Amino acid sequence: MTREIVETLKKILKARSMTYADLAVALRVSTPTVKRLFSQRSFTLERLEEILKVLEMDFFELARMSHGRRSGPVELSLEQETALAKDARLFSVFWLITNEWRFDEIVAQFKLGAAQITTFYARLERLRLIDWRPGNRVRLRVPKHYVWRAGGPLRKAYGLKVVTEFMRSRFDAPQDTFHFVAQDLSVESAIVVKRRLERVAAEINELIEMDAAAPGKKRVTLGVLLACRPWSISIIHALREDSEAPKKDVRT
Repeated sequence: MTREIVETLKKILKARSMTYADLAVALRVSTPTVKRLFSQRSFTLERLEEILKVLEMDFFELARMSHGRRSGPVELSLEQETALAKDARLFSVFWLITNEWRFDEIVAQFKLGAAQITTFYARLERLRLIDWRPGNRVRLRVPKHYVWRAGGPLRKAYGLKVVTEFMRSRFDAPQDTFHFVAQDLSVESAIVVKRRLERVAAEINELIEMDAAAPGKKRVTLGVLLACRPWSISIIHALREDSEAPKKDVRT
């Protein structure tokens, strides 16, 4: 078994809050046996299938996650973005698919008939975004954590809407958090901040992959906004403009 796959399995267990002891109970073996499997990477195919059954996922998903750990975010093609930007319903169905919604779940939860969703699935397959398989099963042909092109069709169509709706909140619920800082930094420190945010984004993407196979009732759609740029609030510019304005002669 490759090191990448074993490391991915470890991360999945951690994401599910499962210990080696928990896995041992599920497999009906001893904890030392499970520890030895991971330390020596001595999984038989049969044992791996048993572990994947416990984790409610299949080998394809495991391989995809393992591959995703070695690759960074990927952009969609301009053709794909343009099609999704032109049709909000097509984009919505694709968004649901990337978040592991099944065909029957979409039919049950949204005002779209099976025939309509079938049409959307066919379009997404023609765009090479999904593989549509028998039984309406779907495999993504792009990473779950694809990024929107800078200045591309998706950002132009939905960018402002996403940010506006996201920020329209008090951020006071148990799963909410909000931190905003606007302070002077050196250019070097600003670059460090950027790199650390990119690292957090990569870690979030790993968690997304790890939790992909978790039952829907155990998942929550979480919005995370990470951004930084040279910026100061507009009222500060007004002060600068006042200071640069010609001074009036107030002598009498």
